[in-house]
Amino acid sequence: MTLSLSRSRVIRPPAPQRSLRTFPVHLAMLAWGVVTALPLIWAIISSFKTDNEILNDPWSLPSSPQAGNWARAWSQASIGRYFFNSVIVVGGALLLTMLLGGLAAYALARYEFRGNRLIYYTFVAAMFFPVFLALVPLFFVVQQLGLLGTYQGLILVYAAYAIPFTVFFLHSFFRSLPGEVAEAAFMDGCSHAGVFFRVMLPMARPGMVAVGIFNFLGLWNQYLLPLVLNPDPDRYVLAQGLAALSVSQGYRSDWSGLFAGLTIAMLPVLIAYVAFQRHIRAGMTAGAVK
Repeated sequence: MTLSLSRSRVIRPPAPQRSLRTFPVHLAMLAWGVVTALPLIWAIISSFKTDNEILNDPWSLPSSPQAGNWARAWSQASIGRYFFNSVIVVGGALLLTMLLGGLAAYALARYEFRGNRLIYYTFVAAMFFPVFLALVPLFFVVQQLGLLGTYQGLILVYAAYAIPFTVFFLHSFFRSLPGEVAEAAFMDGCSHAGVFFRVMLPMARPGMVAVGIFNFLGLWNQYLLPLVLNPDPDRYVLAQGLAALSVSQGYRSDWSGLFAGLTIAMLPVLIAYVAFQRHIRAGMTAGAVK
């Protein structure tokens, strides 16, 4: 006996018709890409020009690349010191944020206890609180702790600033992980900390990488918090250093060194995004489906 199975076909419009429908979307994306990339490319090209070329012919290519602009910005303009300060502060804050935020998100997602929802929504509400409204009390708190103008003070404040978003991002991600794996680890004698660090954390690696990149981008470009809490010029981060460099120019015209400093500040962000863009997409989509 033969059975005939009818398969439903999805009727799709012809290829030319689909192209006409998607053309405005592609055109808008292309225009957005040009608007976004053009200032970056122009700043990088200007970092290899002389001051006269920047002022007289800003849209042309450099006649002879001036690599000395980068060396002058790194040493004479103290960009190297600001870069080192940013690496210390952002690196320490990122490690603290990922550890505390991951632990909090895991506990709120996998354990039921009284006040669970209240704590979670407190983290969510903290994301919408404007940071400039807390600058004055935050300044006095950091000052009373003796951490004003120190690496430790900036690291703690940066971590507190980034933890709410980290908890919000990772909460749904940890909830989507299979609980059977954790139960099997408990049956094998693994502790709660062991289950988190040995089992659940490796499974949540795409989400951890994605939120880590988002936090890095936000903390690296942070300007308002260090402006208020970091008055020591020797401990300026890159955003502060570049702002101080542009103000100190006055009537001098070392625009080539300023563009070189801007390019040095942009490079870590561009490299991080290009290197981990696949992980960002994977982390954002993996935690969205249970």
